[in-house]
Order: sequence, then structure tokens, then C-alpha cells
Amino acid sequence: MTRADDAILEFLLNEGNRPLIANPSTVEANIDYKISHVRRRLRALQDGGLVEYYNEDRGLYRISERGRRYLEGELDADDLEATDE
Repeated sequence: MTRADDAILEFLLNEGNRPLIANPSTVEANIDYKISHVRRRLRALQDGGLVEYYNEDRGLYRISERGRRYLEGELDADDLEATDE
């Protein structure tokens, strides 16, 4: 897991509100990473089961139950498949 991964997951979780559904451009506009890095990390997070497509045709992602559990401390990085590229 990287700092970008945590930032992406926290953005999608949208603490205190309903979880967000967003495309990579929206994520990039709200965290401090370039779009190419956001896209790469979203793919890695998806491979690890931490995010999932809400609508693949439109490129919309949402945090998965596994991603929420990671942020809430129910899973730690050792419990996850390697998502560092």
C-alpha cells in the first residue's frame, strides 16, 4: 500500500457521508497526485479488491467492503495482496 492508495481510499470513503462514486479525473482533482498515477493505483487497488467498478463502461469506481474494512483498521497491509507496483 502507498500513500496514494490511502488517499484514494479515503476520498472514495467520504467519511461522515455516503461513499463516493468517481472516475479517475475526479479523484485526481481532489488528491495531490497526477492522473496517470491515480489510474495506475486504482487498477492496483481494484486488483487487490479494495475498489471496484460501479460502472465499468463509464470508468466509475467506488470503495469496496474490503477497502472500507482496511481503512477502519479491520485489515492491515499484511492482510492484503501486494498492491505495490
